[in-house]
Amino acid sequence: MKGPLFYSKILLFGEYGIIKDSKGLSIPYNFFKGALKKDGNASPEALKSNGYLKDFVVYLEGIVDQEPELVAFDFENLRGDVVSGMYFDSSIPQGYGVGSSGALVAAIYDKYALDKITVLENLTREKLLRLKAIFGKMESFFHGKSSGLDPLNSYLSLPILINSKDNIESTSIPSQNKEGKGAVFLLDSGATGETAPMVQLFMEKMKQEGFRQMLKNQFIKHTDACVEDFISGNVKSLFGNLKQLSHVVLDNFKPMIPVKFHQLWQQGIETNDYYLKLCGSGGGGYILGFTQDIEKARDVLRDYKLEVVYNF
Repeated sequence: MKGPLFYSKILLFGEYGIIKDSKGLSIPYNFFKGALKKDGNASPEALKSNGYLKDFVVYLEGIVDQEPELVAFDFENLRGDVVSGMYFDSSIPQGYGVGSSGALVAAIYDKYALDKITVLENLTREKLLRLKAIFGKMESFFHGKSSGLDPLNSYLSLPILINSKDNIESTSIPSQNKEGKGAVFLLDSGATGETAPMVQLFMEKMKQEGFRQMLKNQFIKHTDACVEDFISGNVKSLFGNLKQLSHVVLDNFKPMIPVKFHQLWQQGIETNDYYLKLCGSGGGGYILGFTQDIEKARDVLRDYKLEVVYNF
């Protein structure tokens, strides 16, 4: 058995903000991928993944018991495949903010969901929201609470525009300019980040009036502007808003930024060589970078592992 491939994702804009109804933009990232396999592999990774799947099946049975109208699975085949050693073979790094659990959720839904919504049908807003609700419930097994966006992105393999919690649509983004000097890149922090504690920290901060005001008046304002600029291809305005957003994140989300990157973050804002922002919940994993001159950014950041994901 060689299942279809499911890809990682990058939330370009909207981390934390989408919890409070900011806009968001998520794109598939085909560099990392995963597939369900059943080939007798007895490596420690395959056995560990198979163990996770056993627990996941029990969790999914609980969901179906509680909300039978939400989703149904072919549990007979799913259990049988897991018992015979099925695992998720994935190159997607865990704890890096690129959707490792999302790809697994998408793969399980694709293979075992009954009456599933497929990519080929007319994806109305209702269908997208239903998929997002199903995926959110499924992925909560890994994160405690999930928006369902990562699996949705992985399942559809399309850019997703989040207008608000109840308003999402698949969208198109400007074609890449492979000759362009501008780029979006990933910077490897060299450590994994855990989503749940970071989100918990954010929720604690949300209890402060000042933080809530900053989120609404600065963070969400600049995030929404960045999403609109990116989709419309307005690069000049985008970098103006990115600089503001990078500044707001450095000032207000310091605990989510690995300490050794605080200075690097500041340096980007001061020199305008690049701007950094969180990739996912932060705390480790990847940091997202934007630059108008990738060669210059490569030179300045030569001590770090840098991976280009999109060219302007």
